[in-house]
Amino acid sequence: MGGDSDVGQPPLKRQKLSKPSHKTPCEGSRTGVAATGSAALMARSICSNDGETVGSHGQIRKVEFVRIIEQALFSLGYQQAGAVLEEESGIRLQSPAVQQFREDILAGRWDECVATLSEIGVLEESTYKAALFLVLQQKFLESLEASNTTAALETLRSEISPLGVSTSKVHQLASFIVCFPEDLLAKAQWKGAGQESRQSLLEELQQLLPPSIMVPERRLEHLIEVALQVQREACVYHNTLDHVLSLYSDHRCSRDQIPTRTLQVLDEHDDEVWFLQFSHDGYYLASSSKDCTAIIWEVVEGDSLKVKYKFTGHSKPVSFVAWSPDDTMLLTCGNEEVVKLWDISTGQCKYTYDKPNSCFTSCAWFPDGKRFVSGGGDKCIYMWDLEGHELEAWKGARMPRINDLAITTDGSHMVSICDHKNIRIYNLEEKTERVIEEEKPITSLSVSKNGRYLLVNLVSQEIHLWDISAATKDLPKKYRGHKQGRYVIRSCFGGTDYAFIVSGSEDSQVYIWHRWNGELLDVLSGHSGTVNSVSWNPVNPHMFASASDDHTIRIWGLSNRPMPKKHDEKPGSSNGFDHLVNGGTRDLLENLRPFNSDTD
Repeated sequence: MGGDSDVGQPPLKRQKLSKPSHKTPCEGSRTGVAATGSAALMARSICSNDGETVGSHGQIRKVEFVRIIEQALFSLGYQQAGAVLEEESGIRLQSPAVQQFREDILAGRWDECVATLSEIGVLEESTYKAALFLVLQQKFLESLEASNTTAALETLRSEISPLGVSTSKVHQLASFIVCFPEDLLAKAQWKGAGQESRQSLLEELQQLLPPSIMVPERRLEHLIEVALQVQREACVYHNTLDHVLSLYSDHRCSRDQIPTRTLQVLDEHDDEVWFLQFSHDGYYLASSSKDCTAIIWEVVEGDSLKVKYKFTGHSKPVSFVAWSPDDTMLLTCGNEEVVKLWDISTGQCKYTYDKPNSCFTSCAWFPDGKRFVSGGGDKCIYMWDLEGHELEAWKGARMPRINDLAITTDGSHMVSICDHKNIRIYNLEEKTERVIEEEKPITSLSVSKNGRYLLVNLVSQEIHLWDISAATKDLPKKYRGHKQGRYVIRSCFGGTDYAFIVSGSEDSQVYIWHRWNGELLDVLSGHSGTVNSVSWNPVNPHMFASASDDHTIRIWGLSNRPMPKKHDEKPGSSNGFDHLVNGGTRDLLENLRPFNSDTD
């Protein structure tokens, strides 16, 4: 055979196969279609060596181990080395019957395939029929594509129907006979006659037939990849940019793979910093403050940050920011005030969104970058376009105050905190809603990049991770240790594959947990006031930022990383340590998120 059809398989000369027999070697009383001839010889060879093992724990069968190595050699193109291993070990990767079966499929010799199928090994009757159906289905479709309707009909009537595999499948195949040839591929969801569809057929058969008969393709590679993944998941500090793990040693990251050192203190804000968020491309950081401003920080050489713009258009404290999907625009939300849209290339305000008595508190973009939603104290959620047109609204007496909002990355769901203890997940396509009830009041939410997980902070000093894609309402994963009882604290996902949960705290510290096992990995000191918000750089797993009531933002990096250069530092500044907390911390009970003590 030429081309790529023989990749991963040993070369074999075509030979005559013996007729099918119903004797069952090495199978005891097991019933089914039996292997004879060369297939039976191979089966007896495997059975005779089946008890021999290798490895320190005696868990690896030598026959399987050698066959998988042989397949790896052939798949890598080392045909001679694979053949030598077969000869020296006396263990063949596959029987001549299996090789012949493969060659007949790739050459489209369907009658020979049918004859050879009963030669390749001992099969349960149901497996044999299912495999035979796949072969005959390919034969049927190729006849139809060649406009040989008579041959296709004969295959359907005399070969496929008698199998009794599936009446619905037979009826579906029959419907293809009357469709136009140009519609066949789409209707059958088939790739057409040729090497691609025949190779797909082989892959389907490999999933169906016992692996002892046809070893799954690239099995050794798959085993190694699984082993590396298990090691990686077991490493609680895994946070490396290099995704290729070494085969020479077991994988284990040290603690210095997570950012725990303050590399820079940003002190341009004149009051408490309430919220911050990195852009999707990681080039910018946006922060908002009680000083009624929002600042765009640019990440420059050496991973240091400097001021790019300072937005001063709000008349009230700025409590929320949101980057557009392409990072060309930024929304800023005044605390119970207006929403403003800013152009990142010019630093100019493009539009101000306002409604009487709206009292906006949060906003979120749709993935198309052409729409966003805003919510607030008027118990309404509004959908806007960039020109300020109201496209849709959700309101009513039953809808409580909107405290936080998010749109999933696929744009299918809107998630909101609409009252003290309930998370509302609204399906925008089906116009349906489900509610997750928490035991304690919720202050904030964060949706994972894939839209599957929801992170919420509670005033009970817990952070909960919900799988919102689950069909059943499972209990959430819980992260404990930080302090939160009165103020709005925002947590986030971070690190390589978002393996970490990081959050601020009322005790002026930053807490980092492992996402899957909930282990508290580190507690970081440095701030001198409540840490309100954190944001992990989405493209740099070794950088995150924290915002505090001490008027500063801290940039965290690896402990062994050099300190970045300072940019535009204000005269007389002491990197934020001279800022004192003047009792102005926003109180959840009095300002941004009023809660009733009797509802706790």
